Amino acid sequence: MFSFEEIKKSFLVSLWFMFLTFPIMVIRVNTIYNKVEWRWENLLLIGIGSFVLSFIWRYLLKRKEMGIKDQSTETEGRVPFKQRIFEDRKIYLPALAAISLFALIFPFIFSMYQTNIMINALIYVMLGLGINIVVGLAGLLDLGYVAFYAVGAYTYGLLHYHFNLNFWMALPIGAGLGTLFGVLLGYPVLRLRGDYLAIVTLGFGEIIRLVLENWNAFSFGPSGIANIPRPGFFGIQMSLQQATIYIYFVMIAMVIFTIFVVNRLQDSRIGRAWIALREDEIACQAMGIDRTKTKLTAFALGATWAGMAGVVFAAKTTFINPASFTIWESIMILCVVVLGGMGSIIGVIFGSMVLILLPEYLRAFSEYRMLIFGAALVCMMVFRPGGIISVVRRTYKFKGSTT
Repeated sequence: MFSFEEIKKSFLVSLWFMFLTFPIMVIRVNTIYNKVEWRWENLLLIGIGSFVLSFIWRYLLKRKEMGIKDQSTETEGRVPFKQRIFEDRKIYLPALAAISLFALIFPFIFSMYQTNIMINALIYVMLGLGINIVVGLAGLLDLGYVAFYAVGAYTYGLLHYHFNLNFWMALPIGAGLGTLFGVLLGYPVLRLRGDYLAIVTLGFGEIIRLVLENWNAFSFGPSGIANIPRPGFFGIQMSLQQATIYIYFVMIAMVIFTIFVVNRLQDSRIGRAWIALREDEIACQAMGIDRTKTKLTAFALGATWAGMAGVVFAAKTTFINPASFTIWESIMILCVVVLGGMGSIIGVIFGSMVLILLPEYLRAFSEYRMLIFGAALVCMMVFRPGGIISVVRRTYKFKGSTT
């Protein structure tokens, strides 16, 4: 139960909000009749709403403190609940089968508009899993990730315009150029960390965007590149709906491939080196891990998936210009990882679906979407800093022969 002191604090918070919003929510000047209207009912609603929200906030904080205490009293070696779910075949195998069946029949039971939205969500799944290597596993804050996305998109657009290359030929080239630009970014920032790393990567992303916007002879400037062909299938002519369904299944295959590769990377030697680098860079170097190689590998592999996603984006939209690759795209991709769970593959997938699908289905609240989005991120940082589906800490045991 809450004490009188906590109720008093919530009451004072409501009074403070009523005082702050009084000029905006209560006083309105009617310029037609030249009189002042006093909307006291708005002040009452602000007071009641702020009191209730403050009360709920304190209740959730109290629950969080109780949860931390309960976790501290658990016996050591106990398997976490999430890990038990993923290890229980009776739970995750039927769930996986149901999700696979739904993914297969989705474009045939929903409209083309819904399929396009799902393709966007799958593209962000690829981008989220790519930046998850850099931010979630290696702990390197990258705010210029959209630059590699733009490199992949413009690779396909320019290769088709100048050399008439198709999607399947441009896809590996876009991935390779993404890797190259990842190394070019990673090498100058090897000695940087924290805020300094974020500022440099942010500058790198803006440099790429400004070059694409102002170098008209190379990238056609703000006009962009149009008439980019969609992926083909052995020269078969497809309608717009058939091409959309085909791109959907191409994205399903690429997401599955991405999940497989990223999952294998987590358990590999380089994956454990990334995690060690994230936890403590000095201790990581003291254990003999090459920081230069580890960081460059993280940047290169993360940029590879962004390059491939950029090629798919160009093929889907058939038009690209620099306005599609602003800093807000980098922030959105980063929010996918933060909201879903840094280092968690399932969390990144869930975060992509939440951030991409929900705004489309909640267009009735379009005026308040950014407000709701900001409030959700604040609540996540306070109550679940590890994300919606946080990663389960991996433990490695050496099973040697006993003598």
